[in-house]
Amino acid sequence: MPDTFPERRVLEIWQDYLPGRTDLVTEDNEPVEIVYAGRPNDDRGADLRDAVIGTSRGLLRGDIEIHVKSSGWWAHHHHQDPAYNQVILHVVFWHDVKTAVVLQNGHEVPTLALHRYIEVPTDRTVARHHAAVVPPMPCRNTVHRWNNSFIGRILEEAGEQRFQSRVKDFQEALAQAGAGQTLYQGIMVALGYAKNKGAMAELARRMPLYRLEAVASERMSDIECLAGYQARLMGTAGLLPSLPAGRIADEWVGRLEKAWADCGENAAMSAADWHFFKVRPGNYPGRRIAAMSYLMLRYRGEGLLAGLINSLREAAADVGYHRLEQSLLVAADSYWGRYLDFGLPAGGIVPALLGRGRAADIVVNVLLPFAAARGQVEEHPELAEKASDMYRRCPVLAENTLEKHMRKQLGIGRYLVNTARRQQGLIHIFKTLCSQGKCGNCPIGGESC
Repeated sequence: MPDTFPERRVLEIWQDYLPGRTDLVTEDNEPVEIVYAGRPNDDRGADLRDAVIGTSRGLLRGDIEIHVKSSGWWAHHHHQDPAYNQVILHVVFWHDVKTAVVLQNGHEVPTLALHRYIEVPTDRTVARHHAAVVPPMPCRNTVHRWNNSFIGRILEEAGEQRFQSRVKDFQEALAQAGAGQTLYQGIMVALGYAKNKGAMAELARRMPLYRLEAVASERMSDIECLAGYQARLMGTAGLLPSLPAGRIADEWVGRLEKAWADCGENAAMSAADWHFFKVRPGNYPGRRIAAMSYLMLRYRGEGLLAGLINSLREAAADVGYHRLEQSLLVAADSYWGRYLDFGLPAGGIVPALLGRGRAADIVVNVLLPFAAARGQVEEHPELAEKASDMYRRCPVLAENTLEKHMRKQLGIGRYLVNTARRQQGLIHIFKTLCSQGKCGNCPIGGESC
């Protein structure tokens, strides 16, 4: 057994050279079929996410952890880390220990040892092995099988399906929570990005829109109103510093602390509910929560719901997304122009509390499908039609890691994913087909092509 060779080689074998094999068996003598090898994880936890494997118990979906030797599981203390509790298979090259892999929650996970199926990997042996026995994934190198027009049409159809799916979700939320709370919660979740979506949804539930909007009165100045919004959001989130008695704080922090103490609310969350690992300081949850307080202030007169819907109604259909972006932008000023988080001074240019990229994402993923849903529910077809038409005209957004993974998997360039609708199509294909093990239903690479 060689002492070292790159773990990335084991990952490469798993992702690219084993799908299609029918003879894979775990160390417990259980058959395994790779339905979907998974996508790289850029956060804490296992190497691959959203994998699908076939077993004697049916399809399993979850994470895949990769090691050169099976002893790496314990050497890296994964058995003590809840971030690995979604692992469904431990993939190694050599199985050098006989102890079963145990998750932090006590569940056991099978191990697949690749040395039974391939010799010690080098560039030459991997390429030869792949060429000899393993067919490529059916969707690989799509660009060489179909013309650009066909691929673009498929992506647009999938993007339309994703939009309609979100419209349906908002219709259900409207029936349960009402229009204002539904829009507010949708924006809050979007401000949480991938890692803090759940915490933002919980914050919106515990500090609902009607309680926030009740803060403002005609006698209050804008600065008093902003402090009231921000104190309630930060306090409920459990993110206020709560400085020890006698410690000198920034004037704004002290004002928030006092407003929170005086409002009679109870902190229902804690800092432990929020994720900061691999989150850029400019995206820290405190900054995104502060952004919402500024949006509340901007629309204090007419209300958040009316203000944003009026922006949509007044926007021109062809370039209206620019107006909608503007309606959401929040610059960093005052305290948040000097600090990245409570007590964390900024050392250079301070990013916006809500910049153009995130505003565009909220327009596409929240505001437009929400408006379409509300227009249908409340029988305002002109609002629903305008929102749908504007969605189809939205330009390309900033590319996220999931879209990059899908482009690599399909072998297509960014020039083909040149609108927001096509980007949404990539995401829809991944979520409804790839991560569900439904390659055979895929219009791009499946058997139906």
